[in-house]
Amino acid sequence: MRVRSVRPAVVAFAGVVALTACGTEGATMSPPAGVSVAAPAVSAAPIGDQRGAVTSQNPVPGIDAAITALGATATRVVYRSTSGVDGSGSEVVGTVFTPTGTAPEGGWPVVTVGHGTTGVTDECAPSSSPTLLGTTSVVAPLLQQGYVVTVSDYQGLGTGGPHPYLEPNSAAYDLIDAVRAARNVVPEASTRWAAIGISQGGQASWSAAEHADEYGDGLEFVGSANLSPAADLSGIVSDGTADQLSLPQKMLLPYLLEGLQVLHPELNSDDYMRGALADNPTVTLSCLSAKLSEKFTIATQLAPSDTGPQTEAAAERMKGWLEDIALPKTGAAGPMLVVVGERDNLILPQWTSNAVNKACALGDVIEFESHPAEGHADRRAVPGAVQWIADRFSGVPAPDNCGQGETR
Repeated sequence: MRVRSVRPAVVAFAGVVALTACGTEGATMSPPAGVSVAAPAVSAAPIGDQRGAVTSQNPVPGIDAAITALGATATRVVYRSTSGVDGSGSEVVGTVFTPTGTAPEGGWPVVTVGHGTTGVTDECAPSSSPTLLGTTSVVAPLLQQGYVVTVSDYQGLGTGGPHPYLEPNSAAYDLIDAVRAARNVVPEASTRWAAIGISQGGQASWSAAEHADEYGDGLEFVGSANLSPAADLSGIVSDGTADQLSLPQKMLLPYLLEGLQVLHPELNSDDYMRGALADNPTVTLSCLSAKLSEKFTIATQLAPSDTGPQTEAAAERMKGWLEDIALPKTGAAGPMLVVVGERDNLILPQWTSNAVNKACALGDVIEFESHPAEGHADRRAVPGAVQWIADRFSGVPAPDNCGQGETR
């Protein structure tokens, strides 16, 4: 078993940066007040009103001018959630945005946003950045619709303990409890909520849809928009003779292994990456937009033998681990929008199409869109996703093209 080739041609390195779905910037703010980066003691999982309970909150100074221009306010919170790794309690950092004006009858609907990959270390927490490392470009159009918006950093980013990158249960709990945290900050917020996510966040928003009934009890879920979702990456390991990853996949590999090692401490990264990719963790595990020139140099100088399982047994293990975190796991609690770009050379469109087919077989209501001109985490998909969410809050019946093939 070998790691499968995605494109015969070399792809643009910009595809890696697109993982965040939006632009990033170098400026950062100080670490969130009241957030400890020390390893936390293991605590019991929150239950009932403890889920989403806010343990600290502070106004956000220096937030993106695009947000303040809308008259919205931003509050950084630390809230309680549940680890999908071991079922223990966790503390997570999030940012809650309140729109201007008076809440409508029934309260402002809430949208929880799953951000794209920013990295796996504390300095990669979106809340440390004025634009949430680009995510405010998704927040702004939601605020314009009159929604309370909440963005979770995810477990382990900016707080103690490791970040379980691409572990779907933790991500789902973080997004759902971010809705509860937002309602604790904004009393005028409704119980009605939707999710939107991009790339890593697309997996998180999809998983949140699957957990919305049981874990999201007391809230009213209306739907989830999942853009370029990392639903199932098991196809990165397959039978065949190819031995090359695309350039974006090479740069994803250290993050992917780091996340898998949280779930499987026995994982030996030497089984899957070697050479400069393994020898320079301060570069390869730095935040997505950091040290781009060094990352480019490493990625373009790797030998074919530097990436991929060393043995068939190692390949089988990795494929099994990826299948364990793949979606769908169960039926979703509401309708979903799933969008892929046909030029995506990081998460192959066919991988997501296969995941959608499985979800359709479970009875999910899904509008699946495949956009020929778009790549991974293409921001051109965002306006349509925001309108899809607006339709769900307005009670418009959700489109469903399960079994009808791809659209657009």
